[in-house]
Amino acid sequence: MSDAGVPLLEMRGISKSFVGVEVLHGVDIDLRAGEIHAIVGENGAGKSTLMKILAGVHDPTEGTILIDGEEKTFHHPAAAQHAGVGIIYQEFNLLPDRNVAENVFVGREPVKRGIVDRRAMERRTEELLEEVGETSFGPRTPVRRLSVAQQQVVEIVKARSLDARILVLDEPTAALADHEVELLFSLVRRLQEQGIGMLYISHRLREVFALADRITVLKDGGLVKTLGTSETDPGGLVNLMVGRELDGYFPERGEPGDLGDVRLAVKDVSTPLLRNVSLQVRAGEIVGLAGLQGSGRTELARAIFGADPLTGGSIEIDGKKRRLRTPRAAIRAGLGFITEDRKLEGLALAQSIADNMLLAVRTVIPGARRRRAKGLMSVKELAAVTQLRARGPEQEVRFLSGGNQQKVVLAKWLETKPQVLIFDEPTRGIDVGAKAGIHDLIRKLAREGVAVLMISSELPELIGMSDRILVMREGAIAGELPAGAGEPEIMHLATLDEQAAA
Repeated sequence: MSDAGVPLLEMRGISKSFVGVEVLHGVDIDLRAGEIHAIVGENGAGKSTLMKILAGVHDPTEGTILIDGEEKTFHHPAAAQHAGVGIIYQEFNLLPDRNVAENVFVGREPVKRGIVDRRAMERRTEELLEEVGETSFGPRTPVRRLSVAQQQVVEIVKARSLDARILVLDEPTAALADHEVELLFSLVRRLQEQGIGMLYISHRLREVFALADRITVLKDGGLVKTLGTSETDPGGLVNLMVGRELDGYFPERGEPGDLGDVRLAVKDVSTPLLRNVSLQVRAGEIVGLAGLQGSGRTELARAIFGADPLTGGSIEIDGKKRRLRTPRAAIRAGLGFITEDRKLEGLALAQSIADNMLLAVRTVIPGARRRRAKGLMSVKELAAVTQLRARGPEQEVRFLSGGNQQKVVLAKWLETKPQVLIFDEPTRGIDVGAKAGIHDLIRKLAREGVAVLMISSELPELIGMSDRILVMREGAIAGELPAGAGEPEIMHLATLDEQAAA
């Protein structure tokens, strides 16, 4: 990273208003060549809006953008790209039925004698892949065959093909497994060595401290502070982000004697992807489920919830064997399932908060009178219990922050009065402050006697929240660890091969 001379990028006094509501006010940020500059803040802090202004998606209400000291005006994303700005969004913009080269040069294919010059296109794509150190696939590989991490590489190569010297990485590891995160880190560091400046947006503070040279904190649309990574620690950064201490991030565990009887018993459950999985979760207990991507964690959750058929084994709820062939049957048996993709599987985004909160309970209690007879909470009561921040019950869910969307999903299941709740990545894509609220809710449910099975790729979250941790590997339970187990112990079980295990 170079400290001398004019910054590669300067954004000065950036403000933005939508329909009279100011969402950014007077934000200053700069980026040097070869620097990784992290931007952090709670959902709604203004990070995405600031980056969309840089990318030419939005015009600033006030402020200026300078690249190499020269003022620039971007009224369209193409203008930002022409100036050397590339942005890699969480949701990729790739064509799955085209190959890598076709995606890299889509809309600007090289032409020779009026025909697309595929040889030149593939040759340049291969050079770009070599430049970033990617050798696991080539220019002719269909994009649909690539992993999420490999698709991310294609997006970065596409930006580099436009001579991008400024890269914005927006939550780049949100959908990556741990081993893929390390591959991304290697790529980012290689780009850094080539003098590329990167703005890195992430809620994962471990990543921020592992990669960033400097950190800028935004809150409520304003700049809180820019500081060197070595000048702070995770606790201090959280305090800047949320304006308060988070008491070690995680709520206190209960005592082992506070646990009740076995609520969920999974016995020798098998599917085409699972092998004789057995586990128990007691009333009041939070059991963490760890494992690498593809280990079978989500597949187990789906099997328990009746979304995937069993080829063997059984499931008991409160000591009674249940035939859970559909999610409807699971809900009626007292199960709830907070899926890892809340937008695709957990919410009806175009519907109101109230409609979403009632989605699950209508499966088992369709009539309003019967709902009242069951003593279920009103939408306002659910919003209060989950500490939902919204304009009102009629607000469309798509306009809520990630943390508040997750609270709507939780409220949906609270309505069914579940005995067992399965959480799959409960805080993915959620800021630190909202994570604390979700963690408090999960622990509160456990104290009220709910049995919780929690899947998470974030090991600190599993360690901080779980009363026990089960580790999966290749569709089976590889081992069990007590509360407070360390990351090395978890990863040892998650990655140990079959011969070593024997």
